[in-house]
Amino acid sequence: MYDYVIIGAGTAGCVLAARLSEDPDVTVCLLEAGPPDTADTIHLPVGAFRMFRTHLDWDYSTHEEPHLGRRRVYLPRGRVLGGSGSINTMVYIRGNRVDFDGWRQPGWGYDDLLPYFKLSEDNERGASAHHGVGGPLAVSEGRSENPSTAAFVEAATQAGYRRNDDFNGAEQDGFGAFQVTQRDGRRCSTSTAFLGPALDRPNLTVETHFQAHRVLVEHGRAAGVTGTRFEEPVTIRAAREVVLCAGAYNSPQLLLLSGIGPAEELATHGIDVVLDQPGVGRNLQDHALVPLVFTHSQPVSLLTANRPENVERYAAEGRGPLTANGPEVGGFVRTKAGLSAPDVEFLAAPVMFADSGLQPPDRHAISFGPSMLTPRSRGSVTLVSSEPTAKPMIKHDYFAEESDLDDAVEATRIGLEIARQRALAPYNEAQFEPPASESDRDLREFIRLYAHSIFHPAGTCAMGEVVDAELRVLGVDALRVVDASVMPTLVRGNPNAATIAIAEKAADLIRGKEMLSRAEEDLRKVDTLA
Repeated sequence: MYDYVIIGAGTAGCVLAARLSEDPDVTVCLLEAGPPDTADTIHLPVGAFRMFRTHLDWDYSTHEEPHLGRRRVYLPRGRVLGGSGSINTMVYIRGNRVDFDGWRQPGWGYDDLLPYFKLSEDNERGASAHHGVGGPLAVSEGRSENPSTAAFVEAATQAGYRRNDDFNGAEQDGFGAFQVTQRDGRRCSTSTAFLGPALDRPNLTVETHFQAHRVLVEHGRAAGVTGTRFEEPVTIRAAREVVLCAGAYNSPQLLLLSGIGPAEELATHGIDVVLDQPGVGRNLQDHALVPLVFTHSQPVSLLTANRPENVERYAAEGRGPLTANGPEVGGFVRTKAGLSAPDVEFLAAPVMFADSGLQPPDRHAISFGPSMLTPRSRGSVTLVSSEPTAKPMIKHDYFAEESDLDDAVEATRIGLEIARQRALAPYNEAQFEPPASESDRDLREFIRLYAHSIFHPAGTCAMGEVVDAELRVLGVDALRVVDASVMPTLVRGNPNAATIAIAEKAADLIRGKEMLSRAEEDLRKVDTLA
């Protein structure tokens, strides 16, 4: 029995466990399906893509996507302490003010969340109106210093776009280098930043290799979780709350397995209905990326990362290609006039990134392309059976809305125009798998053939639909969801930073309730004594 049981030690779960266990009077149990984050590949930034489809990856795929030629799209998710923050590309982008204000949830506007972003940060640039120092999370300048990605930024300015030195500052539009969640050239996930320093606390228990099966709901209240650890059945009970931090695919799956979801779907799988909640697993969103890969003969791509001189430089200085996070630079643009904020993020990496990153690079290349930030299309996460270890059925329904495809065509044209600029000439000797032409018809076909996920799922337990503004599951007591699934709409950018802020705020929401409960208990004791 613990006060709080947290399911999922990913980006949000590690933050929440660390923050809640700061109070020595409560006990916290953090559960993770995967192993500890001890693999060297995790902490060496350039190794991110080598973890795809390993034991550290849930290795999901969509079911057939009807608007992508019935392709199945690869969806990596971290199955390890730190979750997807232990296998991602470490880009630190919060999102745009209009994202958070657009949620229209009390306490979740940009001005409400900015203090939580700053609370987490230990930013290499120092404290300012937009940045914090002294927090657990190292936010640093990239140390790869690759000439091809620097040339991409220069090409964007030659194409008429402005530079932007801080995408988390006053304005998001423009092109420049990303900041990354690294410390001294090593990955800084929320496992290393938040959880690691808390592991010695006697009131914090971390269980790895625990596969959660369902939340126990007794008399309308979450009472614990059942699952297996090393194939042995285990039940762990919660005196105060159960918190799902399993991510945009697994949190709704666990709710469904627990009897919380659309009654008709639950009945199909023979699951007893605890709560008919139609919104569970719906509203799934993602950023689709259109890959533009240009090959060249310059020996500067990440194929050179393991050369002896680069290994020596990394060991001595923590710099060079081995610190490369993948998309080192990028930019934010608008596909049309009149938009309130950018609807496209460009991501540029000094490597051949083909087939969702699953095809091993075999030549020098630079890869960049538009990530579509504001999709109108919505997908779903549903069950294939009541078997808890069965992977969920994921259907993103990319480009179901025709206007999403229209925007992607315009964004692809912007990318191709940047590719023609003189700064990129040394790195654009040929295009790998190019479109047949730049006509609307051929670009649409190109997008359907090659667009893929850039691994930013969200929205499946949305505030206002599945959870309230304090992230409590509507209709069930003592149960919350704290991860990217609670976002009503995706943020404009890589959502890891926003997920950290969500967890920071959730810790305050939970602790605020806890402090109120203790005050009430003290008052009752006083009344009893009186």
